[in-house]
Amino acid sequence: MTVLYVSVRYTVIIYSVLALQMSLLSVSVTDACCTTLWQAQGWTSVIVNALLDVIMIIRLHAMYQRSRKMLIFLVVTLLVIQIACGVIMAIQSRNTSGNELVLSGNHQCVYNNDNQLITSITWILGSVWEVLVLCLAVWIAIKHFRELQSPSTAWIVRDCFSVLIQSHVFYFAGLVVVSCFAFGYLSPMISGSSSIGAVIYCGILEIAQVMQMFVLGPRLILSIRAYNAKLVDNFDEGTGMSSIAFQGRVHISTGGVARETL
Repeated sequence: MTVLYVSVRYTVIIYSVLALQMSLLSVSVTDACCTTLWQAQGWTSVIVNALLDVIMIIRLHAMYQRSRKMLIFLVVTLLVIQIACGVIMAIQSRNTSGNELVLSGNHQCVYNNDNQLITSITWILGSVWEVLVLCLAVWIAIKHFRELQSPSTAWIVRDCFSVLIQSHVFYFAGLVVVSCFAFGYLSPMISGSSSIGAVIYCGILEIAQVMQMFVLGPRLILSIRAYNAKLVDNFDEGTGMSSIAFQGRVHISTGGVARETL
């Protein structure tokens, strides 16, 4: 999980640099260079989303008490979706060409991509996967909440599942926002326009994607680690209080001689 966290968290540097290079070029570049920048950013997004899906599988595997059947089902489903997304990305990379555009002295890369239907399939597959994962997480959480009847013995498990569901819902909400913007961008009125409104829309989409992948994504790990750290702190405080409560002066009588001990 640490490797996954570091990989996702700090890939934002590469992603942001590529995005800035594509939109705010200070020097003139060739059309081939613009195409390479687009491909690098696209494949970076595919890899990061695949890592986030692996984190989801690990979380669900733990929630389902390390069920081998559930693990096999999730891995097979993810492989099918990721292979399909990889093939689609390869088709897009082959059919997308970049061109340099100079606006008010600023160099900017623009792209010609006529495969809007193929692009929409990628988002549809990703949305189907996320809905499936969310439904599985909510279902097992509700099942555990119903099974745990004793508050005195099951509060830790309930709190843990609550943290898992809460972070998952936040991530899913962020993904829904990004998906809505992405499907809107597929409209020719936006993707084929160079107006200020279209540029602002693209900027909002880029910011939303960064937040979803590199902020809400790592929170899937950080939320559980923060909960575990809080649980350990509470346990240590409880142990210390118990030790203090049992300290006191006790009189022990042995052979008619009283001794006072702590």
